[in-house]
Amino acid sequence: MYNYESWCLMTRRQAREEAFILIFEKEFNDSPLSEILDLAVEVRSITPDDYIKDTFFGVYDKLSEIDKIISDNTVGWNISRLSKTALAVLRLSIYEILYKDDIPNAVSINEAVEILKKYATADDASYVNGVLSSVIKKV
Repeated sequence: MYNYESWCLMTRRQAREEAFILIFEKEFNDSPLSEILDLAVEVRSITPDDYIKDTFFGVYDKLSEIDKIISDNTVGWNISRLSKTALAVLRLSIYEILYKDDIPNAVSINEAVEILKKYATADDASYVNGVLSSVIKKV
C-alpha cells in the first residue's frame, strides 16, 4: 500500500520522465511543441499535468539561455558533441534548477542521474552529474 508521500514522489518522477522524453523527441522532430505533445498524448496515452506542460514548453522558451549555461559548464566539449539523451536531461534539469523553486537542486541532479541510468550509460550519468554540480555552484 502506498502512502500519500510516496505516491506524490512517484507521480513527479513519472512526470519528469515524460517531460524528458518530450524534450528528447523534440531533438528529432521539427514540429511545433504543441503537436509533439498532442502526438505523445495520442500514441502513449499520457495525461500531461501542469509540470509536464510547463517544463516542456518552458525548456524551449528559455532554450538559448539553458544551452549557454550548458556550453559554459561543459569545458572542452561542444554542446553538439553531447549525446541527445544527455542534452535532453541537462536541459530539463537546468530548467528545474533555474525556474522550479519548489524542487530542491539536489533532487533535480539525482533525478537526472536516475533518468540517465535508465536511458543512457553510467558514464553519461557521471558526466551530467558533474556538469550539473558545476551549474549549481555558479547559480
